[in-house]
Amino acid sequence: MSEQRTRPVVYAVWLIIASVIGWFAAFQLTVEKFVLAANPDAVLSCNVSVMIQCGKNLESWQGEVFGFPNPILGIAGWMAPLFVGVALLAGSRFPRWFWLTFGAGVTFAFGLVCWLIWQSIYAPNLGVLCPWCMLTWSVTIPTFFATMLHLTRNGSFTSNEKVQERANRLMAWVPLATILAYAVVILLAQLRGLDLLGEVIGMIF
Repeated sequence: MSEQRTRPVVYAVWLIIASVIGWFAAFQLTVEKFVLAANPDAVLSCNVSVMIQCGKNLESWQGEVFGFPNPILGIAGWMAPLFVGVALLAGSRFPRWFWLTFGAGVTFAFGLVCWLIWQSIYAPNLGVLCPWCMLTWSVTIPTFFATMLHLTRNGSFTSNEKVQERANRLMAWVPLATILAYAVVILLAQLRGLDLLGEVIGMIF
């Protein structure tokens, strides 16, 4: 199913929604980083409990893995899927090299998120979960799944029409795959002794 025969409206709308959510989370983390820089003893709004907080993450080396605060990557990076989503809704067509570059960027973001999840749960200096980070994770994971399938169905990964059609059908399973990914994160947290599910339920109710 080539991109020339159908406009990926659902995928485009999701990219826009994910970008807005991801950018907002990155912006909030950046604000909290500024607050900490101005006053190291400040009580951050994202410090919900001993286990759910962003203070430890922002002050750790993992929070500046590239030599600058990670949220800056989010503020800049989420502009790409926002642009792609809006352009797709406007009917734009992109060449294969563009899609492969975009896919590489999304894959990098997904890999970084997986690494940060592992660090947040298992690193000796952390053992906490950042609410704004979790919001970022929640949209990065399905964006990766959807993008990989979209690049398969639009011919960027393969010219095999059967594979493209299969990828198109699998798009309907992205929400389930995302829920299963969330479940894995919750399970890892539970096994580590972090009552993530209980904390999240407590935050909601």
